[in-house]
Amino acid sequence: MTHSPHDEPTASSPEELREQVEQTRTELGETVEALAAKTDVKARAQEKAGELKEQAALKAGELKAKAADLAHQAQDRLPDPVKDKAAQAAGQARATAAQLWQEKAPEPVREKTAQGAQLARDNRKVLLAAAGVAVVVWLACRRKG
Repeated sequence: MTHSPHDEPTASSPEELREQVEQTRTELGETVEALAAKTDVKARAQEKAGELKEQAALKAGELKAKAADLAHQAQDRLPDPVKDKAAQAAGQARATAAQLWQEKAPEPVREKTAQGAQLARDNRKVLLAAAGVAVVVWLACRRKG
């Protein structure tokens, strides 16, 4: 915005001259504000960081949804006999582990473990959320590789 003093028409009255001066002051103030905003590195960096955080949150949401979809697809593709066999094997493993635990583990260890199990049952949602995040990360890493 470079005006030469000769570009402006000359004022015919003192009132008109005051208006021109006021207009020039307003334009100059706007120019100074624009320049100050461009040189405010901290504010520009914070603005950019906010934009990047927002983009990362959106990307994380997309990845989470995609991982959930992939998990459902994988579960849906498992044949029923495989699911049944896995459930049966898990039940047998739990029964065997419980029997060995009762026979071999010292009493103080069993008490502490029972307390930990109760704590896990009380905080089931948190544990499930953590497991979900682990699955998402694993699927994302597996997908890249």
